[in-house]
Amino acid sequence: MRDRVRVVVQGGGRRGRGGAVARLLWVGAEVITTAGVVVALLVVHQVWWTNRQAVAAAQEQVRELERAWGTGMGTGMGMGGGGGAGADVPVVEGASSGGGSAPVAPGRSAGGGERAVPDPAPAPAPAREEAYAVLRVPRLGLTVPVAQGVDKRTVLDKGYAGHYPGTAQPGAAGNFALAGHRNTHGEPFRYINRLRVGDELLVDVRGRRYTYVVGKVLDETTERDTGVIAPVPHSTVRPGAGYTEAGSYITLTTCTPEYTSKYRLVVWGTLRS
Repeated sequence: MRDRVRVVVQGGGRRGRGGAVARLLWVGAEVITTAGVVVALLVVHQVWWTNRQAVAAAQEQVRELERAWGTGMGTGMGMGGGGGAGADVPVVEGASSGGGSAPVAPGRSAGGGERAVPDPAPAPAPAREEAYAVLRVPRLGLTVPVAQGVDKRTVLDKGYAGHYPGTAQPGAAGNFALAGHRNTHGEPFRYINRLRVGDELLVDVRGRRYTYVVGKVLDETTERDTGVIAPVPHSTVRPGAGYTEAGSYITLTTCTPEYTSKYRLVVWGTLRS
């Protein structure tokens, strides 16, 4: 009788299982890498491309306004913003995003003197979401169009500064209050934390210029602090912050700290007499 030869193969099943695990790990790594690339592209689009688009469109809007006014009031300043990440909603909570605002009315400066630029024929309130003014901040090299309303999609995401409905118009008695993004979508107010007392804020409307001077800065307050855009701006959260007498004011609001929308940063100024 012939001897039977038995060949025993050891470990074949284990190697098969190991190969399957390796393939799964490889597929998982590819999926993670692909997802990482997609996320990176989305970040680049949000941080860089949307900023470029918003800045370019906002600057074209400034030029259109100046052409309509028949004047070249520009000083060569740009948007003043750099790259950034994240999105903010810089408005003070409770402020309407549309509707009309108080028309320009003769007013007096915070110091009691006559306005720097008298306007005996007040202009009507601009249409909702219409760009109608230009804000220039020499210290920041900033030039940005101002539109009626603070709607995120139709105003702020265009790289504009938004005028809070119901607040005063430029040069008028009361508070000309504005909101703007600090990160992405043109981020015009990204560096307003660098403003100091005495800096000028120039507002051009139909060829007329109103000069405000920074008087106070509120580094941080809540989004519910509606007193910061009141006719006499003050904080309802930080006692003593703001003003107590009637005058002609300007208010800039944005988010703080950067890349979040947790708090609000506020800059106040008064009309130069």
